[in-house]
Amino acid sequence: MKVGKQLNWEEEINAELYRLEEISQKRHLITTRFAEQPWLMINGRKMLNLASNNYLGYAGDERLKKSMIEAVNTYGAGATASRLIVGNHPLYEKAETALVNWKKAEAGIIINNGYTANLGIISALLRRDDFVFSDKLNHASIVDGAVLSRAKHQRYRHHDLNHLEALLKKAPTEKRKLIVTDTIFSMDGDLAHLKEIVVLKERYNAILMIDEAHASGIYGKNGEGYAHHLNLQNKVDIQMGTFSKALGSFGAYVVGKKWLIDYLTNRMRGFIYSTALPPAILGAAKAAIEIVQEEPERRTLLQTHAEYFRESLMDYGFNICGSQSQIVPIIIGENEKTMKFAGCLQKEGIAAIPVRPPTVPENEGRIRFTVTAVHVKQDLDWAIKKIALVGKEMGVIG
Repeated sequence: MKVGKQLNWEEEINAELYRLEEISQKRHLITTRFAEQPWLMINGRKMLNLASNNYLGYAGDERLKKSMIEAVNTYGAGATASRLIVGNHPLYEKAETALVNWKKAEAGIIINNGYTANLGIISALLRRDDFVFSDKLNHASIVDGAVLSRAKHQRYRHHDLNHLEALLKKAPTEKRKLIVTDTIFSMDGDLAHLKEIVVLKERYNAILMIDEAHASGIYGKNGEGYAHHLNLQNKVDIQMGTFSKALGSFGAYVVGKKWLIDYLTNRMRGFIYSTALPPAILGAAKAAIEIVQEEPERRTLLQTHAEYFRESLMDYGFNICGSQSQIVPIIIGENEKTMKFAGCLQKEGIAAIPVRPPTVPENEGRIRFTVTAVHVKQDLDWAIKKIALVGKEMGVIG
């Protein structure tokens, strides 16, 4: 019997790591201090923080810190088990009541994080041979949830609703059909065509799930999200979002009809088999839900800053991917050039994070800037000039 060459795990893995290094796709962890502030510290250097998802500035808010301390003093430091065992401490009920009232939903449940939420919701609702229709630029957690479900995963071209409809037409009427879309796309900063998607979901008897991770706290009269901003909350079957961005805390949520939440409680594996969140996290989330409804001026200021930043970069000639939000990317192109551009900005004092494949398509490496309500216009002006200077030196703009 002929025996093949013995597998050497270390050798193969190191070869893969070397390949990633060669194509400028190897990631490294960098310790960052004061990331909850407009200015942070990396390797002892102070930089303007244009890379944080702390859109409203709540991550460092003293009220959230106080709520966390009170929760620890009342309920302890950590959860003791999954929520279906003895981990469902009283603060869950209080936080979920605040969530449901805020979102004006029938029911809701808090989940450990956004990745777990998308993975769990999609894989619980769909069976083999069902259909999930997903925007090509949806978050990786949505893609992974679709794969885990073993349903037929149909990815429609970004914002191409004619393509989506063509795919819906081909799906058998008796099969479950789920349409999933981000409301703010995390790498391009543009907005979903939600009104048109609602029309299609009703026409083809599908249900609609939206990921409001980057819109929660920012859109809507009380920060409920983009669906509420368009008054479509009753047309969207599943609203998922996170507390870890504009709301400055941690964790995720899903709201919808009571039957949906009951089903997910019983079938969502990431919920069933995960230890409950620590009380401190729930205390901060509850406080954030309450505070965000009382401070619309932060949303207004964020929108003002974001619009100014987008228009200024476009005036210089940067390609910002059609951004309509506080997420403002500029396309650089090749990985090596993207890394060099980010390095130049960091030398100038701007925390600029390069985003490369597989997070974005090949040759569409970019710097993903994020603007917050706690930035000041003087700092944004300074950053815009630095970005333009580097862009001209590297030939990204004329």
